Amino acid sequence: MPTDIKVRYADADLAMFKEILLDKIEKCKKDLDLLQSSYKNDGDNGTDDTSPTFKAFEEGSATMSKEANTQLAIRQEKFLRDLKNALTRIENKTYGICRVTGKLINIERLKLVPHATLSIEAKNMSN
Repeated sequence: MPTDIKVRYADADLAMFKEILLDKIEKCKKDLDLLQSSYKNDGDNGTDDTSPTFKAFEEGSATMSKEANTQLAIRQEKFLRDLKNALTRIENKTYGICRVTGKLINIERLKLVPHATLSIEAKNMSN
């Protein structure tokens, strides 16, 4: 006799993961703010009175740094989006269910990667 009961994490587990996610979201937002302020900064480091060679080096370094920070910020924005999506799955009580196998993702994996949507089994299948 088939049952319609879905396997899912208990509400207590979901509450624990919600706390983990909220903490990570807070840290992620702070990191993102720092990155965005660093690459939006005009980069004036007070090198106007130094040698032209040093100024050129500073400008080149600032450009590389700005590009690196922009890339980090893009990754951080994606991470933030993934974390927020995981929160939505908690609200829907679908959190922790592998999107490929339909089985529960190992709780230890979720503690390390709380935004995971694939079990290790499914992840290994895609490699």
